[in-house]
Amino acid sequence: MTTVRHAHGTRGHIRPGSSPHLSRHAPPRPWRPWRSPTTGLLILIHAGAAAVLGLWWQNTETVTGLDGWLTNVGRITGLLAGYACAVLLALMARVPALDRTVGSDRLARWHAMGGRYTVSLVIAHTVFIIWGYAVTSGTGVVEQTTTLLSSYRDILLAAIGTVLFLLVGVVSARAARRRLSYETWHYLHFLTYLAVFLAFFHQLSGGAEFIDSPLARTVWYSLYLGVTALLLWYRCITPVRRALRHRLKVAEVRPEAPGVVSVYITGKHLRDLGARPGQFFRWRFLAPGMWWTANPYSLSAPPGDRYLRITVKASGGHSAALADIAPGTRVCAEGPYGSFTASRQVAHRVLLLAGGVGITPLRTLFETLPGEVTLVYYARSAEDLALGAELDEIAAVRGATVHCVLGGPHGSSVPLTAEALSELVPGLPAHDVYLCGPPGMTATAKSALREAGVPWHRLHHESFAF
Repeated sequence: MTTVRHAHGTRGHIRPGSSPHLSRHAPPRPWRPWRSPTTGLLILIHAGAAAVLGLWWQNTETVTGLDGWLTNVGRITGLLAGYACAVLLALMARVPALDRTVGSDRLARWHAMGGRYTVSLVIAHTVFIIWGYAVTSGTGVVEQTTTLLSSYRDILLAAIGTVLFLLVGVVSARAARRRLSYETWHYLHFLTYLAVFLAFFHQLSGGAEFIDSPLARTVWYSLYLGVTALLLWYRCITPVRRALRHRLKVAEVRPEAPGVVSVYITGKHLRDLGARPGQFFRWRFLAPGMWWTANPYSLSAPPGDRYLRITVKASGGHSAALADIAPGTRVCAEGPYGSFTASRQVAHRVLLLAGGVGITPLRTLFETLPGEVTLVYYARSAEDLALGAELDEIAAVRGATVHCVLGGPHGSSVPLTAEALSELVPGLPAHDVYLCGPPGMTATAKSALREAGVPWHRLHHESFAF
């Protein structure tokens, strides 16, 4: 059943449609309970931090006097900052095993939170080391800073790296991100690699824990070389290798709704990409003005042998340009990424809750998830309902339910409350909920779902906002 419920309470029906793009998959597989591996990964990260503290403890006999306390606080924060830099880079190395189990958005949140801790540790290390050395030598802080920068090349390079690291921290703040395009923000983050490289060598040349311990130096080198290898393999070599193997190119562009288009991409050995419904790629279109950036877009149809499809709303320069992309344009795709898949399902009944172009990954899950599935699709108007005919056909094939909730004739705000959702979806607390939409909508939906009694472990959301 496909219905439309307007904000002011009237009902209507969407005209049934037929889509030639509906995949003819086997019936959805039986669901299995999903267990998150995040606890084990967090234990491993914290165990590494404890080992770093143990390294300081082993190399410190006593701490006496103000200079000793200040200097040792500087040593501890410096060691933890060095370890945190390696962890930050590893989290965003796009390792498939992490991405498909932990989830891209959770890794990004950990990366953002860890970045704030790391910036704080770097600042604390700089302040306490200089202050401690100044007390030890009986000089002022400014004089001691000048001496360190002019006398030690590694410290000068580390100071430059610190400035770059703080710059990245500033542009990553929420207020700054709102004023930057995705492309600008993305490329400014490459300064992180330079900052870490510049700061690395002063850790070994000036750190008391490494000067007299070949084992500690070996472990530290191994940590950074291992992270570097992950970055080179998964972020540089793998995308090039896959581009040469799969030979992706644009086959067709079709309008779906005002400002929304679907891009069909063909290539070789598409099954070998291992993509699953609900996942996304980072797409690089080798066209003038677009080749230099790779943006994340979800698959909007289950991946098959003949094509991959993305459905994109014009919300920036890159996404708007896709409406005019020429057939035959070569494409590089990094991925697949994300754990927003059937592997998260823990209940037989599922609610898919979409807002606007957030329908794209949910459309694939609507077709392929096992069990009893209900789709609730929020949009401003009937014209903004992308992929509506396909949703009708899927609902008819699998006997599922679609509720398209519209915002009214003037685009007024759509009520998204616990009461409204409970009315649309009886037995809501017993459902798994897959949620995708604009940030404001998803925040409101999360609060409503929690108020309606949906437990956190059954609420699945993956954000693609930077």
